[in-house]
Amino acid sequence: MAIAVGVIETQTFPAVLAAADAMVKAARVTLVKYDRSESGRQFVAVRGLVAEVKRAMEAGLAAADACPGAAEVTTHIIIPNPEENIEAVLPIEFTPQSEPFWV
Repeated sequence: MAIAVGVIETQTFPAVLAAADAMVKAARVTLVKYDRSESGRQFVAVRGLVAEVKRAMEAGLAAADACPGAAEVTTHIIIPNPEENIEAVLPIEFTPQSEPFWV
């Protein structure tokens, strides 16, 4: 079973909130990380099956772009089946907080 990771970075918190909400509603994915990145930008990461992450990312990008104001998506990526070393180093692993929501 190939588990992917999808990440969306936006300029504003409302946009990343809208993206996260749309992502978990549109597909069977687990939100594993939210944080601030450089220059106050916000990012959200989801994990799930590759097809589910692709569907979630489409919904998340549409929701973030639909936010009023300067809700600009700065970048996004889907990585299918990331290597074990990447999961150990970067903040994309399932955490105790995300485990109850793992789908």
